[in-house]
Amino acid sequence: MDVDNTVKSKEELRQLVKLLKGKQETAEYFRRSAIIMDSIETQPGFRDASTVMMYWSIRGEVFTHDFIRKWAGKKRIVLPSVDGDTMNLKIFNGEEHLIAGDLYRIPEPDGPLFFDQESIDLIIVPGIAFDRKNNRMGRGKAYYDRFLVTIKAKKTGVCFRFQMFDDIPADENDIRMDMVITD
Repeated sequence: MDVDNTVKSKEELRQLVKLLKGKQETAEYFRRSAIIMDSIETQPGFRDASTVMMYWSIRGEVFTHDFIRKWAGKKRIVLPSVDGDTMNLKIFNGEEHLIAGDLYRIPEPDGPLFFDQESIDLIIVPGIAFDRKNNRMGRGKAYYDRFLVTIKAKKTGVCFRFQMFDDIPADENDIRMDMVITD
């Protein structure tokens, strides 16, 4: 499913990736997700990290649930919590403390807000598409872009191989990743 071209617009790219995701078999989705998450575990930035910002994956995103469960007792895992147009963070304290969030009903922790953003060592970021220059394109609401611009931690994008392009549309408001890990 490798796509190796430049797409004209962000909306065209979102539609293409949606089509490609739809072709991915369930077993392949979990297998490829595991490859990506296993690769993260080998990265010095992850091994040395005490606090990691992640995301609780929804359909089509690189699956993170098992990874979060595995590492939650060893590292402080913080997850996004959306309030209106603002992305905040909350500490993950187990699945029993996840509630449906405001944005797309994505599960998020129900506890207090996490304000110690300077303690975050690594951020693992989902996206619709990435390119060889580590540009990232999200769903179009700019939640991550507005949030990431305020944090100095290393930013690692994760995606399936078919979400990696030579070049994607990007502008000055799109936050570039420090690295992108794919299958």
